[in-house]
Amino acid sequence: MKEKNPWHTPVTIIITVIGVIAIVALVTVAVLQNMPLLQKYKYGIVLDAGSSHTSLYIYEWPAEKDNNTGRVEQKHSCTVDGPGISSYASAPPKAGESLRACMREAEEWVPKKRHHETPLYLGATAGMRLLDMENKVVSDKVFEAVKGALEKSPFSYQGARLLKGQEEGAFGWVTVNYLDDRLKQGLETTGALDLGGASTQISFVSDNYDGSESPSNSVTFRLYGNDYTLYTHSFLCYGKDQAQRIRLAEHTQSGPKIVADPCSHPGYSETKKYSVLYDSPCVSDRKPQGAPETFDHTGTGNFQECQEVVKKVFNFTKCKYSQCSFNGVFQPILQGPFGAFSAYYFVMDFLNLTDTSITLEDVKEKLKLYCATPWSQIVQQHPKTKPKYLAEYCFSGTYILTLLIDGYNFTSVSYSDIRFIKKIKGSDAGWTLGYMLNLTNMIPAEAPDTPPLPYAGYVSIVTIIAVLIFILFLVSVRPLWPHCSKQQQIV
Repeated sequence: MKEKNPWHTPVTIIITVIGVIAIVALVTVAVLQNMPLLQKYKYGIVLDAGSSHTSLYIYEWPAEKDNNTGRVEQKHSCTVDGPGISSYASAPPKAGESLRACMREAEEWVPKKRHHETPLYLGATAGMRLLDMENKVVSDKVFEAVKGALEKSPFSYQGARLLKGQEEGAFGWVTVNYLDDRLKQGLETTGALDLGGASTQISFVSDNYDGSESPSNSVTFRLYGNDYTLYTHSFLCYGKDQAQRIRLAEHTQSGPKIVADPCSHPGYSETKKYSVLYDSPCVSDRKPQGAPETFDHTGTGNFQECQEVVKKVFNFTKCKYSQCSFNGVFQPILQGPFGAFSAYYFVMDFLNLTDTSITLEDVKEKLKLYCATPWSQIVQQHPKTKPKYLAEYCFSGTYILTLLIDGYNFTSVSYSDIRFIKKIKGSDAGWTLGYMLNLTNMIPAEAPDTPPLPYAGYVSIVTIIAVLIFILFLVSVRPLWPHCSKQQQIV
């Protein structure tokens, strides 16, 4: 009679089947548990109420990575029709009404089920700072009108407020370095140069600055486990539009009827009102007594002379610190690359001067040729650009160059470290993203925890362990295996 094979006994078969099922279940659960889920997103909305216009930005990030590792990206932007909210000083309710079209766009772009949880912020910058200085009662009325309009939206309204110049500069720096992934990786940071209509900001990290000299220009951040001491300063009245007013105020101190302007093209001529020119806190105290109602603004188109006129906008003589930029403001030695955005980009892009390979001397030569171009030819070359804006590019380009070289102390060498940028990885450069990241705590002070193993590595290790368990199981039932050698049958 043959000896029974123990492997074929019911108990052995049951144990084997259970073991195989357990291993398959282990691997299946591990894989399913760690499979990427269908992505869900959260949203945030920030309105940038600048001096010349208001823009709305919608940001999006993965919902399951909220408050630590979620990558925030710009989903959509909308430019509000009309001027900045500070321009509605004589009719504050219209400031709120102007936002409606862009708010309707936001309702379409953000999924309806996310409306109630989407934070909505409005930050007002230099235009409203000037209005607040000039007439706080009117400024408050404009904010009330804006608040009333935004509270009617389906979003989670978080307030409208006046940003300090230092905040505007610091949040612009955060935006640029966040989008470039320099903060999370602890890389050398990029300085931020922001130019608006009414103010300009410079922000950067310098090894020579610890915040002790001129502490008012210091902001300290701890981001992703790294400490940053940031130098930042905002110059109110030194945005390109207000600087233009200051320059023309210098020209019109004697109240002339004709102003020959080297920063305007030859053949340019426009009649302007003294009351409009001096209608700003930046120049209101300089208005000449007994000036006529209007003056004829004519162009001569001379870049070198324009430079000399623009330099008079700045004060380079006063400095009580170890070193200054202008107007007696402390500034440490420039360090690292810089990103120049907002009006820096738009002006230099129009003038075809954003290429980093263009030397400073080439920029000056191109501006010289551009400013000398007759006004009729300029209008013919740019038929779609409004003459009001077209007439300002010679001055704006010259002002930017003078601000960077004479104001901030860039040299012919360090000028090549400036990158003129509009967007970084699809998101607009500016203070709005940094502002929202700060208010929503999307950048942790400490580096976020990460799994010890990547997903693929984790699944591989689990699979190997499961196979090992199966092998050990087979070895454990070795005594039940049939003998390899044939035994003699008993008759």
